[in-house]
Amino acid sequence: MKRFRPYKFILVILICTVCFSCRKDPPPVQNPPDTDSTEIVGYSILAKLPGIWNGPVSSSTALGGYAEWIVDFRPISSGQVSAKNELDELNDIFMSFFVARYNGKNQLIFRNGGGFNGQKRVSYFRADSSAEAGGQAYYRFVELIKGKNRAYTEVIFRQDSLILKTYTNKYNQLAEPVYHMGWNAKLQDNVDTQDALNAFQYPKTDPVKDFSTSFSGVDEAVFYSLLSDPYPETEQPHLGQTLVQFTFAQGFAVDNAKKVFIIITTQPLISGFNLNQANMKYRSRYVRIGASAGSFTFNYMHPDTYYVYALYDKDGNNTFSSGDYVSTQNTSFSLASEASSTANVQMNFVIP
Repeated sequence: MKRFRPYKFILVILICTVCFSCRKDPPPVQNPPDTDSTEIVGYSILAKLPGIWNGPVSSSTALGGYAEWIVDFRPISSGQVSAKNELDELNDIFMSFFVARYNGKNQLIFRNGGGFNGQKRVSYFRADSSAEAGGQAYYRFVELIKGKNRAYTEVIFRQDSLILKTYTNKYNQLAEPVYHMGWNAKLQDNVDTQDALNAFQYPKTDPVKDFSTSFSGVDEAVFYSLLSDPYPETEQPHLGQTLVQFTFAQGFAVDNAKKVFIIITTQPLISGFNLNQANMKYRSRYVRIGASAGSFTFNYMHPDTYYVYALYDKDGNNTFSSGDYVSTQNTSFSLASEASSTANVQMNFVIP
């Protein structure tokens, strides 16, 4: 029997800080005409987003670029799709696209918010243009109040690829927005989103929120406090949370200053003593936290049955190395809608 080789597993799952500026994006579409079949500009993006997407990020922010960003988009109501991600305890993001009532009509809204080095920020955009031609689809979302001169996001689909690029005028310091970050992703899987698609008969044009008066008296749709956010994460429907607790096998020496990676998948990664490489595409969530934490709570998580794995990065190089600890069990848990669950995982193998 072939022995499981966890170092191959870790090589793929870890997040590496790498610049991918050499990858070429398609040229931006300049003010394309709307080609959606409904009266809601950008509505057709809702049908394209569901699924697990993975690809590199390039960024002008302090976080820089990294080799993988895995985003699990699924419907959370009849007219809304969302995804939550964490990098560590201080950096996370919650993205959501949904239909809302604003300025007297139904519009497609993009909510982009989370923590950046511990500071919370939420921005709202509205779709102002979309186009589909030659197997590609283009969508532009502009800052809800000030429009394109404040910030905007471009979303491009090309067969099984999703390209997301954001631009900002850096807190109104610039006359024109400049490049902020880009994500070039490939569709990994869209099977696990089918239950939500069917349950909600998604997508529908019915508005999820009424923003008719939500932005009255504010200069821009950017918020730094949950108290002023018109649609905070705590009000997002359908989602639940999971507490993952991790331990170490007896005799494992642990430096509390080191980091532990927790990885959540929708299909098991281990078959007997072997890594099932084909199932790497089913990674849904991950986080890097302190070894002394003992646990981490994944919030705003899609209901499903998952598997969880953990890695202790003994030498602190953010990649696999001899002497690192890894879990080798397919530890599973199930999460229901608007519910909580708990999973316990033990790091029980030392990489040779």
